Amino acid sequence: MQAKVETRPSVRRCAVGGALGLALLGAGLPAANAATTATTATTRDAGPGMSRFYDQKVKWSACEGTDMPKDLQCGKVTVPLDYARPEGRTLDVALARYRATGDSRGSVLLNFGGPGGSGVSELAMGGKEFMHLTNGYDVVSFDPRGVGRSSPVSCGPATMKIMEATDGAGGLTDPEDVLKRLRDAAAECAKYSGPVLPHIGTVDAARDMEVMRRALGDDRLNYLGFSYGTRLGAVYAARFPDKVGRMVLDGVDTLTEPLTEQGLAGARGQQTALENFLDWCVEDIACPFGRDARAARDQVEHLVASLDSDPVPSAFGEPFTGQDMVGAIGQALYSRELWPSLERALAQLLEDGDTRGLQGFSSGGVTFPVRGDKGAGLTDEEDVPMDNLPAALMAINCADDPDRPTAAQVTASLGRLRARYEEASPVFGRYRLTQVLMCYGRPKGTDYIRDDVRDLDTARMLLVGTRGDPATPYRWTTETADRLGPSAVVLDNRGEGHTGYASSECVHRKVDDFLLYGSLPPDGSSCGPESAGTGSD
Repeated sequence: MQAKVETRPSVRRCAVGGALGLALLGAGLPAANAATTATTATTRDAGPGMSRFYDQKVKWSACEGTDMPKDLQCGKVTVPLDYARPEGRTLDVALARYRATGDSRGSVLLNFGGPGGSGVSELAMGGKEFMHLTNGYDVVSFDPRGVGRSSPVSCGPATMKIMEATDGAGGLTDPEDVLKRLRDAAAECAKYSGPVLPHIGTVDAARDMEVMRRALGDDRLNYLGFSYGTRLGAVYAARFPDKVGRMVLDGVDTLTEPLTEQGLAGARGQQTALENFLDWCVEDIACPFGRDARAARDQVEHLVASLDSDPVPSAFGEPFTGQDMVGAIGQALYSRELWPSLERALAQLLEDGDTRGLQGFSSGGVTFPVRGDKGAGLTDEEDVPMDNLPAALMAINCADDPDRPTAAQVTASLGRLRARYEEASPVFGRYRLTQVLMCYGRPKGTDYIRDDVRDLDTARMLLVGTRGDPATPYRWTTETADRLGPSAVVLDNRGEGHTGYASSECVHRKVDDFLLYGSLPPDGSSCGPESAGTGSD
C-alpha cells in the first residue's frame, strides 16, 4: 500500500498491507500443475552456481546499533543479485534472531509486512510479542533485499518530488504534468538505488528465503507473515511447495485484483474504519466532533476540504494539507489501540491548530545523501536512507505489478476512476487514487502471481482474516484460500484493525498452537471480538 512513512507500534506499524501490485519479477515459470511447477522450481533453483549460496551457514553475533536488545543476535546470508546469473554479483541480506529457550526444533521466519519494513528493526522493537514461540524455535526475521541494511534503495530528492506530484488535486486535474514528473522521478530512483533495483521484486525475496532456510539448517520453512508478508509467503509456497513447513498468513493480501481495484478496496476499508472510530468517538465526552456520528462524519469531510484549500502551518513550518490529515488518519486506523491517541490529535488540531499529534502518525521533511553504487556487504545502520521505506514500498509493489497503462489510458480513465474512488470513500478516495499513479514510468512487472500462484500442493497453511481490517479486506482471505486450494485453512477473526495476531488473544493462541504443536483450528472457525471474550465460537 503506497503511503507516506508511518509510525505505528510493533506488528501494527510494519504490517502495512502491501496492496499495490501482485505479480512477481522475473519468475518465468510456465503455467503448469502443482507437481510440474514444484519439479521445475526445484531443478532450476538447485542448478549450477547455486551450491555456494545453499551451502553457507549463518554466523551469529551480538547486534550492533542503537537500542538493540542484548539477547538479540544478528547475522547475514549472501544471495545472488541476479538469480539468472548466480556466478555474478552478490548482496548480503541482514538477519536477526532470538534464540530458542531449551531445545530448538529449528527456526520460524517472520516477515512483518510493508513492503519495505525492516524485519531486523521490527524484531528488535517488537520481538517480545513473539517470545512464546521461543519455547520451540529460534525466532528469525530479516531485511528483504532493497530494505534496511540489505542494499537499501532510495529515490534521493525525488522522494519529495513524488509526494508533491501526487499530493492534493494536482495529479487529478493535470495528469499529463504529474505523469511527466513521475517518469522523471523514476529515473532518479534508478540512479540513487543502484543495481539492486531491477532485482527487488517478491519472487527474488522468496528465493532469498530459500537460501535462508538452507543456511539456518531447517528441513522445511516455518513462517509467520503479516500483510505483504502473506504475499511473500504465498510466492514462496508456489516456488518451493515441498519445502513448506508450518506457514501462517495473517492479514491476507489479494493475489488477483489489479492495482485500481486494490486501491478501491483500501478506500472502502479505511472509510469503514473511520466510521467505526467516529461511532466510538461520539460516545466519549472528549470527542472534538460532538455526540452525533453523522454530524461527525460531515465535520471530517469539511475539515479535509478546508485544509486542502487553506493549509495550516505544521510544526516543521511546512503547510499541513487535508491530504496530509487523511494520510495520518489512515495510519492511525490500522489499530483500535490508537483510537484514543487519534481522538486527542484531532482535538489538538481543531482546538489549537496544532498538527503535531497527527504528524506523529506519519513523517516527512527528510533529507537524503547522494548515494552511488553499493557494494555487496550490509549497509551500516546510520547510512540507511531516510526514504528507504517509501522507496522500497514503491519499488517492490511496482516490480510485482503487471499493469502499466499508457499516459493516454490514464488520462482517459481518470475522471471515471475519480468518481468511483470518491463514491467508495469521500474522505480517503482522492488520497488513494493519487497513489495509483505511483508506478508510472517504471518498468512493467510480471504477471506470475495472477497466473501461477494457485492450486498449491503443500503442507496445510493457516490463513487469518480480520473482519474489520482496513487494509486487507476479509474477502481477500477467503478468495486467496480458494485460489491456493485445499492446503489453505481459514481462521475468521471477528475483530477490528489490521491483522489479528497482536490484537486478539484468541488468534495469538491459535497461531502459536499451530506453529509450536501443529494443532490447526477447523477450516472456517472463528475468534470473537475481544470485548466478547477470547474464545472461539
